[in-house]
Amino acid sequence: MYAVPYHCIFDKILSGRRWHKVMPNIKSSEKRVQIAKVRTARNKAAKSALKTAIKKFDAAVAAGNKEEAASTYKVAVKTVDKAAGKNLIHKNNAANKKSKMARKLNAME
Repeated sequence: MYAVPYHCIFDKILSGRRWHKVMPNIKSSEKRVQIAKVRTARNKAAKSALKTAIKKFDAAVAAGNKEEAASTYKVAVKTVDKAAGKNLIHKNNAANKKSKMARKLNAME
């Protein structure tokens, strides 16, 4: 069966495989759906920015440019900390990512 997003209300159609979107009748429920869409978009953008920052750091390390790696490391760590602060990723996951980046940076010579 298909996974149904938590922020949408769906109703089954005939086959059980397709979903038909049904807007809520209650005004506060309509607002919750809209708020969930906005927050989902915001979280998706923040996670994308996080991945981009880490990829830039990895690219700098792969290129062997220590100065660029050091500057992108600062940006990446800041982005990881922000993501952990907003509960986009778990704090232990953030610590793991920062530790891996620090090891990569320190291994450069």
